[in-house]
Amino acid sequence: MTATGLATKRAQRNRGTLFVEDASVISVSTFPGEQFITRLQAPKCARHATAGSFVHLQCDESIPMRRPLSIMRAAPSEGWIDVLYKVVGEGLRALGSKKPGDRLSVIGPIGHGFTPSQKRPNTLLIGGGVGIPPMVFLAETLKDDDAWQPLVLMGSEIPFPFELTRSKIATDWLPADTASTMPLLEEWKIPARLASLSDFTGVYRGYVTDLARKWLSNLDKGALAHTEVFACGPTAMLKAVADMAAEYNLPCQVSLEEFMACAVGGCAGCTVLVQTDEGPAMKKVCVEGPVFDAACVFPASGD
Repeated sequence: MTATGLATKRAQRNRGTLFVEDASVISVSTFPGEQFITRLQAPKCARHATAGSFVHLQCDESIPMRRPLSIMRAAPSEGWIDVLYKVVGEGLRALGSKKPGDRLSVIGPIGHGFTPSQKRPNTLLIGGGVGIPPMVFLAETLKDDDAWQPLVLMGSEIPFPFELTRSKIATDWLPADTASTMPLLEEWKIPARLASLSDFTGVYRGYVTDLARKWLSNLDKGALAHTEVFACGPTAMLKAVADMAAEYNLPCQVSLEEFMACAVGGCAGCTVLVQTDEGPAMKKVCVEGPVFDAACVFPASGD
């Protein structure tokens, strides 16, 4: 299939599974650094969301522009979704001020999400800052199947958007005192570790990619042959993850963060340059992404 044909096929996947809902706010949780987790009653979106998909959310009736936010969790049976965000403008500030019972318009779920390969069950999930939500969603997707062996690594230079807890899950490739984790992942029995330069208790001091390298360097060739990398976060972090994956010859999928106007493929305001078999091409992050092969977005030097 040609690159154009694949792009069209991906865009068409949203037809019949993209909904506009009048969602109601269930709860708003506040964390240091002006970070929030808002739970929304949006049954149609919850039923069709996949790890890596996002919503285009109305923040307030007085603000015409919507905001694209990654879905962190979705409960199809209960009809709710969670979105995590950090205030960076008046739109998200207005969203963080909402109360239970308030109603907001939601378009979603949007986008092409992560597709783990069963041939590589050792899944390394790397989330940086507001790139943490898709990693939590992917971890939850994998947690109930013993065939998968996920490891979640998260980095942040501001306080993490959850209370740190000491993990009881051993990680023999790290000192015993580097044991802080996300309570939800610990509850799911998924090993996870945190990285930061901000000297948080029990957190690895360094970049999250440094932490990932420590884990990868402890794997033998057999384990590496069954490992795949997934990441979401700032562009600089994703480039570092892509370079690391190429160094270890690992497949890697990255979820890109771009400014969006329409988020449904109409405005082409979120296009990025992607290398394809047919040469360079501009792809819309909203409907042809946000997940892409890392090597296509961040080709190795000299490619």
